[in-house]
Amino acid sequence: MRAIGLDLGSKRIGVALSTSDGVLATPYEVVQRSGDRQRDHRKIRDLALEAEAEVIVVGLPLHLDGRLSESANKALAECDELRATTGLPVETYDERLTTVTAARSLQELNLSPAARKRAIDQVAAAVMLQAWLDHRRAAADAPEQDP
Repeated sequence: MRAIGLDLGSKRIGVALSTSDGVLATPYEVVQRSGDRQRDHRKIRDLALEAEAEVIVVGLPLHLDGRLSESANKALAECDELRATTGLPVETYDERLTTVTAARSLQELNLSPAARKRAIDQVAAAVMLQAWLDHRRAAADAPEQDP
């Protein structure tokens, strides 16, 4: 199952894409926020259609203790809008520390600060999407428990 992952930011939306077998997530694109959320969602719909994605996974920015943050509540509301615009199922997945992980990965590549800034959102989306793919695969591989 091909999935598209989103890291919703106030200025940019990082976009990642999984392989068609749902094994590997890679950075895909950054959508600049236009100030028109419906336009931004149509762009995401077009990317999902182009990639033949079957599901959208949105990073949920929880507090470190797992509570919903103000940003998480905004992301949940935006998920409802994405469902309506794209017609695709939209799932959420914990994105705690994905930006930190992405920043460290980009720093290890010795990229310039400008190059890191351009790539951080889509790399964070890929980190989150990879975690979702791994979790999904582990859940599918786990033996069923009898009650």
